[in-house]
Amino acid sequence: MQPTTIVIMAAGMGSRYGGLKQLEAIGSNGEVFMDFAIHDALEAGFNKAVLIIKKENEEDFKRVIGNRIENKIDTTYVYQQLPSHRKKPYGTAEAVLCCRDAVQEPFVVLNADDFYGREAYTKIHKHLTTSKDSAMVAYYLKNSLSDSGTVARGICTVDTNGYLQEVDEQLAIPKNNDYPQDTIVSMNFFGLHPEIFPLLEEGFERFLKTADIAKDEYLLPKEIDLLIKAGKLKMKVLPSNDLWHGITNPEDKDTVISAIRKIEATGKYAGI
Repeated sequence: MQPTTIVIMAAGMGSRYGGLKQLEAIGSNGEVFMDFAIHDALEAGFNKAVLIIKKENEEDFKRVIGNRIENKIDTTYVYQQLPSHRKKPYGTAEAVLCCRDAVQEPFVVLNADDFYGREAYTKIHKHLTTSKDSAMVAYYLKNSLSDSGTVARGICTVDTNGYLQEVDEQLAIPKNNDYPQDTIVSMNFFGLHPEIFPLLEEGFERFLKTADIAKDEYLLPKEIDLLIKAGKLKMKVLPSNDLWHGITNPEDKDTVISAIRKIEATGKYAGI
């Protein structure tokens, strides 16, 4: 079986939520988002997991989930450090760059606090094992909003061949917005190859020279947008009809738990 890796970005601060939402129990047996992600990834054919965390949270991650998933999948931890001059890490593109020494195979990268649905993992694994192009599982905006506050989404423009042309990162989209509800959006679910790492290194060097490094973020959708426009990256868009479930604001938790209970009732996650 071709090696493929699931990379989970779990070093975020949860500033809008007010805590480590990556470790919030949402399943009926105390499962967190990452339990469902690992389960779906294994079902799709992935055979390695890399968790990007803050070093000081490693004990908590191992206690809540790591000690269990290590029995199911080859698991590696990498650390995204918090610079002394910042209140939070540099961002999602730098998070991916942190795992350049741990990943030498095609990989999917995703958020630790989102439930994406099984279709996403199946589609991205098939693509990564049959194509040299990168890919993104995209969602419809109407299926990816929060009832209790704003969300960050990448508004996507797709060409007639199904390839991504542009990502316009919007950091605060409310439930009631002016976008068409069938707008395609990025949810940080990207299928990539190791060749992305030198490109991200170049981009991070540029970021450090030109950005306000005390507060600006080196964001993966934004960097992918720049790479596409520079002709350095091709990214196939794989639409998903699944509903996104995630915790952006504290009020989202009860809604997510209710949605997960309905999904669990289908039997898809028995014995997770």
